[in-house]
Amino acid sequence: MKVAFSALGITCVLLFLLTPLNRASGTPVAPLKEEYTGTVVGVGGTMGGRSRPFTLTIEGRTSAEEANRAIAILAEGGQDALLKELEDKKLGRFSLGGQLGRDLNFVQETATADGRRRITILFARWMNIFEIRSGSRSQDYPFSYVELIVDASGKGEGTFIAAARIYFDKKHGNELDVENFGIYPARLMGVRLHR
Repeated sequence: MKVAFSALGITCVLLFLLTPLNRASGTPVAPLKEEYTGTVVGVGGTMGGRSRPFTLTIEGRTSAEEANRAIAILAEGGQDALLKELEDKKLGRFSLGGQLGRDLNFVQETATADGRRRITILFARWMNIFEIRSGSRSQDYPFSYVELIVDASGKGEGTFIAAARIYFDKKHGNELDVENFGIYPARLMGVRLHR
């Protein structure tokens, strides 16, 4: 599965929409700590038909300047350079089941046309020793990708790609693509914000 974005479009969106807004006045506000819980439901592949609880804690957002820098680094050096740029960013944590949580490296928030919030997250994914020692093709997918759509009450759903590759697809108009190593991304169900 690919999630495609226009490179110019994403830059404009990031510049305009990355700063969280006060919904009543439209003025920027400091990001608040948020904790979400829900269930990851596998649709296919090794997670197919299985479900596991997740906890997502967001403690910060990626600034417009940082987002622009990340896009430029991806365009110049590819996803390995992007991973190196983002690896020290600690904007929260994502934990799945009983696994040790991973630091969030990129957190973007935008508004949807119907007034809900779209939260897009990247982090360096879990890799097992077999992958690293064998040099398997899955190493070309070093990120995990989360996209949540939540309403004003903090309830919603989303998508989880456990192993994602991020690149500019020059064959299709230089679009920014997020490609899933598996056949289908997992679904995030029963998402709730804990206040």
